[in-house]
Amino acid sequence: MASPVPSKNSDTTGLRSPRYWASWALMGLGWVLARLPYRLQMALGRRFGDLAYHIIGERRRIAAVNLRLCFPELDADARQQLLREHFQSVGMGAIETALCWWGPTEKIESLAHIEGLENLEAACARGRGIILLSAHFTSLELGVRMAKRPLRELGYITTAMYKAPHDPVVDHVMRTRREAHIGGSSIRDDDVKGLLKALRRKDAVWYAADQKPPKRLGTVVDFFGQPARTHIALSRLARMSKASVVPFFTLRCEDGSGYRLIILPAVEDQLGQDEAEDARTINALIESVARQAPAQYFWLHQRFKRAGYNPYKAAAEADT
Repeated sequence: MASPVPSKNSDTTGLRSPRYWASWALMGLGWVLARLPYRLQMALGRRFGDLAYHIIGERRRIAAVNLRLCFPELDADARQQLLREHFQSVGMGAIETALCWWGPTEKIESLAHIEGLENLEAACARGRGIILLSAHFTSLELGVRMAKRPLRELGYITTAMYKAPHDPVVDHVMRTRREAHIGGSSIRDDDVKGLLKALRRKDAVWYAADQKPPKRLGTVVDFFGQPARTHIALSRLARMSKASVVPFFTLRCEDGSGYRLIILPAVEDQLGQDEAEDARTINALIESVARQAPAQYFWLHQRFKRAGYNPYKAAAEADT
């Protein structure tokens, strides 16, 4: 199991400065947590989530607004319970990230329960690059690593799009650990040429389609019954690369036995007629999976903020 401490030969120029010691200490804590038994890891993750619930009030308020908008059928007590469970899920996700980066392969593969492998096999048989269409569920980092084995057995290299963290130490560790375990180089979310190159050489690229896009790459369509600015880039990328688009999601098993790797039939034939309709198709897919385990979807983003409509600001003002 690789240490989080950089070797003398690793490309860490400038990262050994004392200003980054706290970040390296955090990475060291992750390395230690990755060595613990799985059930203890998840128990600690829930406690971390409980602590975060009390500490990060702004994010708690954002998640509460999202749950109120998306689950109007729930009463206040039920939404509050869902909010607490979501923070516990986020805490477990933090532990799972450490497990992904430093956990042994045998342990991780034993926790993966694949559903719909035949859908992946059918996409691979087409001999094209594959976009693993996914979303920000709290176990996403671990799911990317778990996808490596079935794809490798089908002759594919796996990689992932990512948004660079602000902390350069975290960025360095994330990239190096992903590349060590997944196989392909991570691709920055603004590197369209790199993404197309990977797809054209017939790699499988994990791609989350549920973050708020820039205006030129988004349209407003429904998500959980609410208008949400949604990416339109996916259908363009699929057309340009001729890649298969395979929905791929990771959900934590309720019985604590590991993770469901949900692989749905490829959807590229449903895309390309109209970008707004494509966005609706993608949102509907993500919503259908999120409703299976709503606490595991990532509710801490301001997904429903638009010009002239800011429910998060209104909630913050109401609390002051």
